[in-house]
Amino acid sequence: MGRGKPKCDASTVKIIVAIEDARQASEGIINPNETVSTKELNTFFIPKTDGGAHEGWIKHLTNSGIDLQHIPLSEVAKGMISYSSNANTEYLMSLLGLDHIEHLLQSLHVANHDSLYPIVSALFIPEHLKKERNLSKKELVAVLNRMEMEEYRRLAIDIHNSWLKQPLTEQEKKLLLKDLNMDIQRIWSDRLPGATAQDYVSIMRKLNNKSYFEQRVYDYLDPVMEQLMENPSNRQWLVHAGQKGGSTAFVLTNSMYATDKEGNETELAFFSNDLTSFEQAKLSKNLHGFQLKFLTDEDFRAQVKRELE
Repeated sequence: MGRGKPKCDASTVKIIVAIEDARQASEGIINPNETVSTKELNTFFIPKTDGGAHEGWIKHLTNSGIDLQHIPLSEVAKGMISYSSNANTEYLMSLLGLDHIEHLLQSLHVANHDSLYPIVSALFIPEHLKKERNLSKKELVAVLNRMEMEEYRRLAIDIHNSWLKQPLTEQEKKLLLKDLNMDIQRIWSDRLPGATAQDYVSIMRKLNNKSYFEQRVYDYLDPVMEQLMENPSNRQWLVHAGQKGGSTAFVLTNSMYATDKEGNETELAFFSNDLTSFEQAKLSKNLHGFQLKFLTDEDFRAQVKRELE
């Protein structure tokens, strides 16, 4: 359910990356047991830009006894979904290939989904333009607002490729943070890949019905998308369930699916955009309760349906 075409946030599009990761694993293109180091992942980590997600994931790995110099790709994908690590997302985009991700997106038959691009690298576009064109802050905002999306996406990819050759230093990352004022953050948020809630309901249905892809794809995808099922209380009443939510300062989204033990199948996508800080906080506080009531209360589902109609 949902209305309009607000932007996805960086976290929602991670579902697409996770599906392509599982597809390539199922075909032997990548090996989920192959390892990567935190140094490689940190190429795409900009501190203080992801709400502590990446650092929280690293702490989880440490507490789980996983060697940070030999992190399995399967754990990288899990961290992208459960902790919403942007660094993991951009690393996987590089590994899987944006062309393959785009091909997958087309195969999902979603009519209104924009192409994906490196979301962390895009944060550096303002600093790149500032240096290249010697722009003031006011001029920088004006240039970014006028920029065509095709050029913006190309710049993000160029920056991403440059980091693969020469990663940013810690000092360069600190300089980047100085220019991330609210005007710049708003532009970044507004230019994230867009889609409709209907698009993501369609994708959730493909993950819920376990029949759209070959079974071997779900064998790799479910442990990543359905980490909710690691909770024993969820296993008491659900056959399977998965979700991915996310936010920027202006956006809150969530896409989920579930099948309960009575055979009821539910898919739900909630997209909101142009939020005030108050609206953001209120929605964040109540979204989980809304989802749970939607899943378990038939009368409430009927009420929501009436309201949306």
